[in-house]
Amino acid sequence: MERESMEFDVVVVGGGPSGLTAAIRLKQINADLNVCVLEKGSEVGAHILSGAVIETRSLAELFPDWKEREAPLLTPATDDRFMFLTQSKAIRLMTPPQMNNHGNYIVSLGNFTRWLGAQAEALGVEIFAGFAAAEVLYNEDGSVKGVATGDMGIGKDGQPTHNHTPGVELWARQTIFAEGCRGSLTKTLFERFDLRADCEDQTYGIGIKELWEIDPAKHKAGTIIHTVGWPLDTQTYGGSFLYHLENNQVAVGFVVGLDYANPHLSPFDEFQRFKTHPAIRPIFEGGRRVSYGARALSEGGFQSVPKLSFPGGVLVGDTAGFLNVPKIKGTHTAMKSAMVAAEAVAEALGHEGGSNEVTTYPEHLKKSWLWKELHEVRNIRPSFHWGLWGGIAYSALETYVFKGKMPWTLHHQPDHLALKKASECPKICYPKPDGVVSFDKLSSVFISSTNHEENQPAHLRLRDAAVPIAINLEHYDAPEQRYCPAGVYEIMRNDDGSNPRLQINAQNCLHCKTCDIKDPTQNINWVVPEGGGGPNYPNM
Repeated sequence: MERESMEFDVVVVGGGPSGLTAAIRLKQINADLNVCVLEKGSEVGAHILSGAVIETRSLAELFPDWKEREAPLLTPATDDRFMFLTQSKAIRLMTPPQMNNHGNYIVSLGNFTRWLGAQAEALGVEIFAGFAAAEVLYNEDGSVKGVATGDMGIGKDGQPTHNHTPGVELWARQTIFAEGCRGSLTKTLFERFDLRADCEDQTYGIGIKELWEIDPAKHKAGTIIHTVGWPLDTQTYGGSFLYHLENNQVAVGFVVGLDYANPHLSPFDEFQRFKTHPAIRPIFEGGRRVSYGARALSEGGFQSVPKLSFPGGVLVGDTAGFLNVPKIKGTHTAMKSAMVAAEAVAEALGHEGGSNEVTTYPEHLKKSWLWKELHEVRNIRPSFHWGLWGGIAYSALETYVFKGKMPWTLHHQPDHLALKKASECPKICYPKPDGVVSFDKLSSVFISSTNHEENQPAHLRLRDAAVPIAINLEHYDAPEQRYCPAGVYEIMRNDDGSNPRLQINAQNCLHCKTCDIKDPTQNINWVVPEGGGGPNYPNM
């Protein structure tokens, strides 16, 4: 069966904050532009997960009347606390200025994204949720022509079932890629157009989050708590967040830099152990865990931003890596990049026979407050390669003495190269979950409402089927069993312990992309499953 095609002025790949902002800004500039957004989740917001505390600078630029439009920013930040944890104590530290949240709001980023989707549709943007962009299409001259959605109804054997429906080709004069962290199509663009030739390697973290309803007596709306230290060792980058939202809800999460060295480390179990700390556990005792999820985030910052334009398309948001790590915020920067891109794309489309590559986008971005903001903090994340105390000391020097005006730029290395052999690292003994404040992976995945059509090819693909046993198990004790927060990867054996083999439980996948990032030989390739598959986060 041949694929049908649809033509648009602009196709946006990804219905997150950056993708929807780009679509909105395009229609604000020129209401006659034909714009569509593809979203792989079952609905807009289904795959969105973040802390989240939002800075409203970009929102106010996009919609100065956002309050009148009833944007779901309901909980102003009122109290910032920054804590260092030992195994038994919590020591309050001075809050770094980048983490001062006065004027910001604690939000459900999923609900905020749903609101953006409604604003986009009101302007005439066509949103196709449940359709995953699976392939980049190219013109004869090599420029991007658009994207194609994946076929539906392909069985595990790779053959069409009776429910088979071919994908649809969406052609565009310009395609905006807003896939979020480690975009599966963006990876192919990096290679085809060599977009990473002049930048540092991207580095990542994994963020794991739960939403709780707690005892009203313990709830303090607007309170923001960040911690560093226990349970991580001083050579592993990471920390926690607790955000008190409205309705007695608390968002709690844990972020671990994926440049960690010990293959025995499990980010999920570090998070569960964190909640047992004597200063943290009482917050959740007597409460109810509502939802769970995980997502990788791009931590490389300024020096890891790739070339942003190429013939027929541009990159925006976290797929390009605009997170401000010291602020622990990326929504305002993702939205700003999207607005600048939309303005440049609209201008290019307005010129008859205009340039196929919108080179004015990166030019304008470099003149914006976003570029300045990321440049000033570019060295803070990589300074933690010297450990927790080295990173804190250096960050204080840059913040209070140099004020972001250093004449040097620190470097990154790929996260997968940081992993040491299992024999070189101490094993970590994690306590069993108590079912009160700590839990196992499978019960956690259950409350993420993750679902995939079972009879489809696995979207977690091995480049070499021999590597998981011959290399990963042999040298690294199969770290995919631990860095995955959803129990996707299991080493199975016969009853006598012989014949080890990797089992991939693709139905559990939260779409966090950690396996694609951290696998020591880069043998795992994450591609999109059937559209609509994955988590269905209610208000994460």
